[in-house]
Amino acid sequence: MPDLMPVLARADQNLPSSLDQLFELLRIKSISTDPAYKGDCRKAAVWLVDYLKTLGFDASVRDTPGHPMIVAHHDGASASAPHVLFYGHYDVQPVDPIELWDNDPFEPSVQEAAGRKILTGRGTADDKGQLMTFVEACRAYKEIHGSLPVRVTILFEGEEESGSPSLKPFLEANAAELKADYALVCDTSMWDRDTPAIAAALRGLVGEEIVVTAADRDLHSGLFGGAAANPIHILTKILAGLHDDTGRITLDGFYDGVEETPENIKASWETLGLTTEAFLGDVGLSVPSGEKGRSVLELTWARPTAEVNGIWGGYTGEGFKTVIAAKASAKVSFRLVGTQDPAAIRDSFRAYVRSLMPADCTVEFHPHGGSPAIHLSYDSPVLTKAKTALSDEWPKPAVVIGMGGSIPIVGDFQKMLGMESLLVGFGLADDRIHSPNEKYELTSYHKGIRSWIRIMEALAA
Repeated sequence: MPDLMPVLARADQNLPSSLDQLFELLRIKSISTDPAYKGDCRKAAVWLVDYLKTLGFDASVRDTPGHPMIVAHHDGASASAPHVLFYGHYDVQPVDPIELWDNDPFEPSVQEAAGRKILTGRGTADDKGQLMTFVEACRAYKEIHGSLPVRVTILFEGEEESGSPSLKPFLEANAAELKADYALVCDTSMWDRDTPAIAAALRGLVGEEIVVTAADRDLHSGLFGGAAANPIHILTKILAGLHDDTGRITLDGFYDGVEETPENIKASWETLGLTTEAFLGDVGLSVPSGEKGRSVLELTWARPTAEVNGIWGGYTGEGFKTVIAAKASAKVSFRLVGTQDPAAIRDSFRAYVRSLMPADCTVEFHPHGGSPAIHLSYDSPVLTKAKTALSDEWPKPAVVIGMGGSIPIVGDFQKMLGMESLLVGFGLADDRIHSPNEKYELTSYHKGIRSWIRIMEALAA
């Protein structure tokens, strides 16, 4: 393999000009959700394509019904080199409320904060700064060796912050061109400033809205109370029965496909030092919920959930109205892990609800999305190589973590392109993404570039 040290040294030398390039991109107001910035979104896409071309990529702007996609290709050092698809997004969130920003959100700068240097501006952490770490890693490698250690395809989209409506049709239409050995996604975070992280698991999601109907109108609770069915009572009994006294979910077959987290992985999570008190204390709580006997990291990263996200019915206005409501509604979501089947979970939930419905009452169901969990094997060679590469760059060894939420693109890559994704990001919890005064640590940017150099070399080995 080519010598790695000169490439890392070139990345260090390039840092001032790398920041110049990033700042040019950050100044473009590519707010995807606001039609007023449609031209700026295209401007950002064109800027990235032009820059990728200077690095030797075969890059192009691809039009969609919404904002453009960017697709770029670069050969590896050999035809047999692994092929990676790197994904990022160039669009950003709106800046409102603008009066809460300390500086112009589209005039980036390097500033001092708590003794550290930070990059300020909308998109620094989400996701322009992140995607440019990979682009600048490619630049440094090319400048030293004239080629890249792996074959690279880049996919940058411009609608991630507005729901990615064009993404699935684009993946379908271009599946043959975009398919690679695996995807690299840089839209995640480190564990802390010194500890890089690889997200190996993302929970899936099933959403259901249920509407229970009893009488054909709201009833006077004095005239009908005690005799007429109350849909709020029915609904709350249903929701309360979703968990037993130990916190386990009671739906038939719910835990099919749920595997226990390996003991060595749980032990590594324990070394991160996150206590229940610290985790819940930040939000004003102290008593853990969920399955008893499990840590907060296991509960949020590796276990399935059933949560009531909203419930309503009857009179909720000012004052008091003594009625028995005709209808009661709730929104319920399930986070999935392992190989849980979203369709089977939905069917089981509906069967459970119907089993508790009185004969003279009815229930309606309204689905709100369903996606499986994503999991990269903890002993995957790709994960192992990336973990070693990151550990060589940062002060502390890399950790393999889970993520409680979902990143839809990762599921799309798996389902539509048959690719696993390696999720490595350099954001921090206090980067204020989607909020005023978004920032990105200069160390995250600099060492992020160096990290991708190491990861590409490791994947090629």
